[in-house]
Amino acid sequence: MVYYGIAVVAMASPSFFPTERSMAPDLSADCTISRGAGASTRRRDLVFIVNPKGANGRTGREWKKLLPYLRSRLGTDCNICESLTSGPSHAIDITREAIREGADAVVAVGGDGTLHEVVNGFFWGGKPVSTHDLKASHTTALGLIPLGTGSDFARTFGWKNDPRDAIERIAKGLRSRIDVGVISGEGGDSHYFVNVADIHLSAKAGYYASRYKRFGNLCYVIGALQGFYGHCNQDLKIKVNEGEWEVYPQVTALCIGNAKFFGGGMKITPNADPSNRNFEVEQLFCVYNSIRSIQRITLDFCNLLFMQVVILQDFKWYDFILKLHKLYNGTHLSVRNVFSRSVHSIEVEEVVGSGSVHVQSDGEHLGFLPRKFCIIPAAIEMIC
Repeated sequence: MVYYGIAVVAMASPSFFPTERSMAPDLSADCTISRGAGASTRRRDLVFIVNPKGANGRTGREWKKLLPYLRSRLGTDCNICESLTSGPSHAIDITREAIREGADAVVAVGGDGTLHEVVNGFFWGGKPVSTHDLKASHTTALGLIPLGTGSDFARTFGWKNDPRDAIERIAKGLRSRIDVGVISGEGGDSHYFVNVADIHLSAKAGYYASRYKRFGNLCYVIGALQGFYGHCNQDLKIKVNEGEWEVYPQVTALCIGNAKFFGGGMKITPNADPSNRNFEVEQLFCVYNSIRSIQRITLDFCNLLFMQVVILQDFKWYDFILKLHKLYNGTHLSVRNVFSRSVHSIEVEEVVGSGSVHVQSDGEHLGFLPRKFCIIPAAIEMIC
């Protein structure tokens, strides 16, 4: 492999870097510069994972335009490997191989779907890939160049949708640890996410939205409207922080946020923070009984903070249209049929097992309930 500029790798198990190389020193969990003492004498090994078909091919086209600038900005100090994905889950395999070979960073180039696969590649067999090699003395960081349809995860950090800004972040080498959510089902397999996982209507809307990516961010609104067609709210059983099961009637949607945004800029979990070691959970209720007034229940969470549960009757499709602006600007927590709380873990099941309640994470459809969601604090170092 040649390291003067960009080396293209297209196989599932590539050999990225020379066999004789020094390992990068581990960095502080705080944002610190990766080129510390002694690091200036070596070139960093960076793997860029690109989904050329992302955003209806726009990701591939934009990436080609970006390459000259990337070469000029990073090529002097870094060994750069470009790896193009060829299908679903390919980015997972590439990431795992890059970590095993000692890459300093794996950079997802694309949208939230590509980032989602790269994050899952940091784990294998229920553990971080790096822990499978007891002799490993380095930490592989996660990087992101947002070139996708939604790029919602980047919004939480206030990053502009400008790939040159992302390259500058990579050049500076600042790192910070972020939390990762893990989802487990009846089969026992684990699935990881860094942005938002959601259940029922919003997950179904995301499933439909994937068919309309050619319309850009409008695909999420189209998906939501199609999701409402024939939609029925469901009674769900929910267990928070290993507590007792509680029944929540007629849930429209439940969103579990490690970060703030989903659906092309909807600020669905506005208080979520990928570095605070908690999820933010939001639920939308639709109760068809004769509820004459709003019931407000104040709950004590681990004696640390207080949350409100707000229940309101009759949430319909036109409520989504009327309150869409609140979803985008993050002010929907004041809407009377929404409540939020912070959790470390949450289990969700149907009261009556219809097997039709959708689950997705970071925009990727995962199937149906039941599911358990937990958080792994400070699981990955991210270039920030």
